[in-house]
Amino acid sequence: MEEKPNYSYISQLSGGDKNFEEQLLDVVRLELPLEIENYKNHLKTTNFMRAGDDVHKIKHKISILGLEKSYQVAIDHEDKLREGVVDPELFSQFEKILDAMTTFIQKA
Repeated sequence: MEEKPNYSYISQLSGGDKNFEEQLLDVVRLELPLEIENYKNHLKTTNFMRAGDDVHKIKHKISILGLEKSYQVAIDHEDKLREGVVDPELFSQFEKILDAMTTFIQKA
């Protein structure tokens, strides 16, 4: 079964403060699409070091959305990109993670 984004970490972090939860989600809604766009642009221009930097930023949103297993995929993908390598399997897994996160924040 694939891991799905959830509110568990946000709820734990907020201590039940719904205003804080909404503010945190607003930050993710604002920043994630921009970070994904930057990541894809850097990949297109083969600027893998910058793409690795983008993955590093996205990792924080991965953890906020409770995607514990996906976090490791992001670490591995970031490391490979910083080595100048696009691993096809990691790339594919990371794309699925981005799609799941995007769908989740659009519905949240």
